[in-house]
Amino acid sequence: MAASILGKKLGMTQIFDEDANVVPVTVIQAGPCVVSQVKSQDTCGYDAIQVGFEEIDESKLNKPQAGHFKKAGVPAMRYVREIPLATSAEGEEIKVGDTITVSAFEGATTVDVVGTSKGKGYQGTIKRWNFARGPMTHGSRNQRRPGSIGQCAYPARVRKGLHMAGHMGDERVTVKNLKLVRIDPEQNLMLIKGAVPGPKNALVEIHTA
Repeated sequence: MAASILGKKLGMTQIFDEDANVVPVTVIQAGPCVVSQVKSQDTCGYDAIQVGFEEIDESKLNKPQAGHFKKAGVPAMRYVREIPLATSAEGEEIKVGDTITVSAFEGATTVDVVGTSKGKGYQGTIKRWNFARGPMTHGSRNQRRPGSIGQCAYPARVRKGLHMAGHMGDERVTVKNLKLVRIDPEQNLMLIKGAVPGPKNALVEIHTA
């Protein structure tokens, strides 16, 4: 059964598997998430559920946000995201106020993780696109310059998509088919093999692959 949850990346560590091999894992505090709205074809034209993660003081929200949670009868949450409409383990449709925990991933072996990559700011072509630098000696003044960016008479313009300096990182990244090593329902933790996008304490979405 498909399952989705929101979580916070706590960092990386390593554990030992049954064969005493070292396994690098990312530790994620996943949920609990509260369903704050259920969207359907009749009301919104598509099927989805809106979930909130990480309870927050209501005074830190503006009035429309606080009113949304109050109308739903659920605590105020820091993060709100939409995920595809799922069903509970009993086969019943999820309702407003239901809680999603890591227990929904019981039996899952692989997951897809969605996050926002680390922002690198404005970077040149060498760091951003792995360009080679020019010669460092004999009067060359082309050490880290991008070089020519177009042709002569035709097409007399810079082609779209040309690799140039610019903003790097801080974009939505999805890493698919990561191995789910372990879940801890008591502490709401997920251990996922390998690295996931984003810095520590970043919000991530986890979906069964």
